[in-house]
Amino acid sequence: MKKILIMVFSIMVLASLGSWVPANAQKDKTDKNTTTATTGKTMTVRGTVSSDGKMFISEKDNKSWKIDNPEEVKAHEGQHVSVAANEDPSSDTIHVNSVKMLGKSKGGTPPNSK
Repeated sequence: MKKILIMVFSIMVLASLGSWVPANAQKDKTDKNTTTATTGKTMTVRGTVSSDGKMFISEKDNKSWKIDNPEEVKAHEGQHVSVAANEDPSSDTIHVNSVKMLGKSKGGTPPNSK
């Protein structure tokens, strides 16, 4: 009788641990994308969004970052823009908060503003 109770208790413990681990793993996945948005250095930088919308290249020093929320720059692929973003320097990733279209020239001055 004692062996049966120990076996039932062990199965219950293992079953509860099994359902607990995936719940935390799922939470970690969703928190991963929001971590960059809430931590890291806030910056505004000018540059170009890659043609696939997954990378951003600074015009100042040609530094590139992976964009962790490419849906934010969806309409700006291949364009010269200014982005307000949070940087995660450990993974060279940015979380784009806003995008502002700039002129076609590298200086950001619209062509007809002379």
